[in-house]
Amino acid sequence: MNKEPLIAVVGPTAVGKTELSIRLAETLQGEIINADSMQVYQGMTIGTAKPTDAERARVPHHLIDMLHPTEPWTVSSFQDRALAAISNVKAKDKMPIMVGGTGLYVQAITHHLSFSKAESDPAYRQELETFAKKQGGTALFQLLVEKDPKAAESIHPHNERRVIRALEVLHTTGCRFSEREEEQSVPRFHSALIGLTMDRELLYSRINQRVDRMMELGLVEEVEALYKAGIKGQAIQAIGYKELYAYFNQEQSLSQAIEQIKTRSRQYAKRQLTWFKNKSQAEWFDVTSQTIEEILPKVVDFSCRKFKNGLE
Repeated sequence: MNKEPLIAVVGPTAVGKTELSIRLAETLQGEIINADSMQVYQGMTIGTAKPTDAERARVPHHLIDMLHPTEPWTVSSFQDRALAAISNVKAKDKMPIMVGGTGLYVQAITHHLSFSKAESDPAYRQELETFAKKQGGTALFQLLVEKDPKAAESIHPHNERRVIRALEVLHTTGCRFSEREEEQSVPRFHSALIGLTMDRELLYSRINQRVDRMMELGLVEEVEALYKAGIKGQAIQAIGYKELYAYFNQEQSLSQAIEQIKTRSRQYAKRQLTWFKNKSQAEWFDVTSQTIEEILPKVVDFSCRKFKNGLE
């Protein structure tokens, strides 16, 4: 049985995914499914670089501004809502175009990853969170290195939520997180994965400029509103919010917070590139010296050829 077609635009932050996805949707009569883990939250617009109102008016977008910042959002939640959104788009005879830089979210749609409730143990998770607070994130990560070294190779030491999740899966199922991921590699869709990349120094410069632009647009005020409203939890761990919360808590100066946002954004971009190049079969398009308009025909041609070959 032929699988349904799906386009996914992936790559590091600030590389130009939003612009390309909108032009693709306009060209191929598509609608966009957001695969960014933080753009689902209301009141977090500037720091998560959501598409502007003007951009969203050009093409329908799904899974943006869905939740209050205090509500939890997991990859399992995303999977359920994204698959429903894709079905909705296909029912209108439109092309679903998923766009985002959260690798596991993209993989949860393109492949048959399952997220069983049986793999959850809130008490054990709380135990690990307490351990991390007392012993530090490095000690927590060392637990993962000892118990599942292969998973530790693919998870950043500072990604505490992901480290805890890997340990939780091992604790509840007896199966290593790395083994579990390898087993769930069956494609769900006939996917055309389009990866955007560019010269590393140019990308880092764009990231720095984007953070400066966010400051001009009012990121400090946006985060201050959340801070004054007493918003805590998962959403505030996003880059740009966590650092400014530290500023409002008088733990660092504003200039230090801004530099930290730039540094962590660059580090995140590097991890995104590593993840997609190691764990996806994306076709890469270098936009170092080409504009989005210039690569658009090549991306359209690649997608059409990919789907045509899948039907033969």
